[in-house]
Amino acid sequence: MMESGGLKVQRRPPVRKRSLSSVHSLYTPVKKKPSGKEEMKITSESHNHADCPTEENGSDDDLFGEYDSFAEDPSLLAQMDYLEEKCKQEATNTALEHQFVTPTIPSISKHLAEDDFEDFPCSQLFYEEAKQDSGTATNHNRTNDLCNIEVGDVCTSMVSHKYPKDEKRKSLRDSLKYTLAGNAKAHTPQISRTMQIKETIIMEELDVAQKTVETSSEIDLGPFYGLPSKVADLIEQYKGIKNLYDWQHTCLTLESLRQRKNLIYSLPTSGGKTLVAEIVILQELLCRKRDVLMILPYVAIVQEKVRGLSAFGVELEFLIEEYAGSKGRFPPIKRRTKKSLYIATIEKGHSLVNSLIETERISDLGLVVVDELHMLSEGSRGAVLEMALSKVLYTSETTQIIGMSATLNNVNELQQFLKADYYTDNFRPVELKEYVKLRDSIYEVDNKEENNFTLSRVLNYKYSSNMLRMDPDHIIALVTEVIPNHSCLVFCPTKKNCENVAEMICKYLNKAYLGHREAEKKQLIEDLRNTGNGTICSVLKRTVPFGIAYHHSGLTSDERKLVEEAYSSGVLCLLTCTSTLAAGVNLPARRVILRAPYVAKDFLKRAQYKQMVGRAGRAGIDSAGESILIIQEKDKEMVRELVSKPPENCYSNLMHDCGKGFQSLLLSLIGLKIAKTAEEIYQFACYTLFSVQQKHLSKEKSLWDITKESMEYLTSKGLVYTKHCPETQQLIFEVSRLGQATYKGSIDLSYCDMLYNDLRKGLEGLVLQSYLHLLYHVTPYDMVTQCSPDWMIYFRQFNLLDPVDQKVAGNVGVPESFLARKVSGQSVKKVMYREGN
Repeated sequence: MMESGGLKVQRRPPVRKRSLSSVHSLYTPVKKKPSGKEEMKITSESHNHADCPTEENGSDDDLFGEYDSFAEDPSLLAQMDYLEEKCKQEATNTALEHQFVTPTIPSISKHLAEDDFEDFPCSQLFYEEAKQDSGTATNHNRTNDLCNIEVGDVCTSMVSHKYPKDEKRKSLRDSLKYTLAGNAKAHTPQISRTMQIKETIIMEELDVAQKTVETSSEIDLGPFYGLPSKVADLIEQYKGIKNLYDWQHTCLTLESLRQRKNLIYSLPTSGGKTLVAEIVILQELLCRKRDVLMILPYVAIVQEKVRGLSAFGVELEFLIEEYAGSKGRFPPIKRRTKKSLYIATIEKGHSLVNSLIETERISDLGLVVVDELHMLSEGSRGAVLEMALSKVLYTSETTQIIGMSATLNNVNELQQFLKADYYTDNFRPVELKEYVKLRDSIYEVDNKEENNFTLSRVLNYKYSSNMLRMDPDHIIALVTEVIPNHSCLVFCPTKKNCENVAEMICKYLNKAYLGHREAEKKQLIEDLRNTGNGTICSVLKRTVPFGIAYHHSGLTSDERKLVEEAYSSGVLCLLTCTSTLAAGVNLPARRVILRAPYVAKDFLKRAQYKQMVGRAGRAGIDSAGESILIIQEKDKEMVRELVSKPPENCYSNLMHDCGKGFQSLLLSLIGLKIAKTAEEIYQFACYTLFSVQQKHLSKEKSLWDITKESMEYLTSKGLVYTKHCPETQQLIFEVSRLGQATYKGSIDLSYCDMLYNDLRKGLEGLVLQSYLHLLYHVTPYDMVTQCSPDWMIYFRQFNLLDPVDQKVAGNVGVPESFLARKVSGQSVKKVMYREGN
């Protein structure tokens, strides 16, 4: 039994959850106004009472701010003289018996607030002016009363008590001075020395407490982990989550988060990691009033997260900005009041960090959340992620970094890199059973056994010879055991394989599947057709009536949304998908089938495998989930190692592909003016994950030697140059125009100069009569190795081109004479073309 803030928590099996409302007692109870409405606590950071008069303070507001006397602010006295002159001019038109006339012109407070409108952007200025005009009628009496209290009554009192009726009225300024002088001479009660000391001590303690509240990293706006209770209601409304798991409560109350330290946490897939991150994000946006960057691995996951959090943004008044594909603005718009949540892919997130550093706004970023932190080891994409995190660590000490993953091994090195604490748990809401299928036998994965496999059962499904030829892996037998009453995911190596498997399953399914939720499937087809402007994918048209669809990056965002919603509601019972779905799209299933232990042509990694099988089991619906990996005899030993070994270590990829990542990092450092001298560049290099792992990854060379060689390479490519700084008497590095274009355009260093030469040559004679020349220029260089043309077919297609396109081919180095030599088998000494284009 554990007690925390009055809340008793009993340690039971991990399936038990914690009520969102139960955590309210951990925080200060919400005080009640006489009206019975809840009062939200507002700190001095989020609201300034002096700037925002309300009905409660009304006429008690100090119109003169924090000044101790009028004489200290001559500008204020000058405004008062100006108002008095206006009073005199209007007083001549009133009855002579009135000694003073209450000003009916705008009050002092209104004159002092006129300049505030300069702070509004033009889009809001019209709205604010219209709001003031509409409120004139209702506030006119209140304004006049305020004027009467502030000016009229005070002045009339001074005249009736201090001056004879026949005496000439003195100026308002002299009257105020006279009254204040009289107040200063008034007798004040004697206070003992002891009382004065006590009051001084109390005031000092209050001052310290106030400063503590203002500088505290933990700002409490409500009972739900420092957030208003409305957040808990929204989580229940939009996510269907009424209770938090015990591990989530423990993680959210960690001292690391209270002190805003960097944090890494790791749990199995489907354990609820994302909800913890979202609550921490809301704390940063609502409590600390700072922007947040959330980095996700794929475009599809970014789009899903934007859709999932958009309702929270509307209800809680913060902005959600998508940075994926063609979306995103650099630098982002600087907001005056509302804070922004940037949801970005790895590459877009890096570009966003660069733009904030360049505009000196990186400190506006209060929090960076990285989902799938193990992506640091994913080749060039991992290098980009490491660059972004290193820049945040180096340039902003106030920005907190939180990383999460289901598969981490060398956590100590990651902690050292991010300067972070670590939290982990083995919790899964639903038990997972892993199986491997070889021919028609299904083996259960059991790491206690010597060979890791135990025979579970043999498939008993009648296949015709034709059906067995089309489905040698018995996928139809495996999926028909669970659909249509339960859901199933089939992971395929490629996008094309997803579509082929979906069609193959439908071809041999019983016609009875067509009647399951038939009306809703017809509506889904109609919705898909409407999103496609009257057209629909031929594959989906054939598979959706059976409750089956494919899910990969070839779907548009609207199609993907419709397919995901239909699957979540049970209209679709089976999805054939790529590994992208496993990385974060929340679509669990009763059974997960892995079509092959490959992603494209690469064998599965342990992290990828765990992500895929982790989608098995739906919390609150299934008592258990199961995964089945289909393998061939040749892959048996590799699969045995795959299911039994621990997760792979997460290694830096800055030196991937001959150190391109490290060279790109140094180029951007100089371009962004983060570092100028060799010493500063080396100091930054020490902030990278590569510096932590340098002894393992590069035993022959030191970090200083690698840095020096990289700078020499950048100089030789004409991307940077050195010059003497007379102020510091040092050599400093600066980027050339080509270097600036390279790092801002995220161009590969190995062919940036080649691209520049191609574009410059193209400008000399760009052919716009057809698209061929433009297509040549936009074709990526890394596609060259993927093309192996049949020169006879190439030559025939060349002869079918019109004269304009043949001229383009000649301009880019592929004339007819060159093709003729290739067709005849003659050797070509000089490469005159970008092969494959």
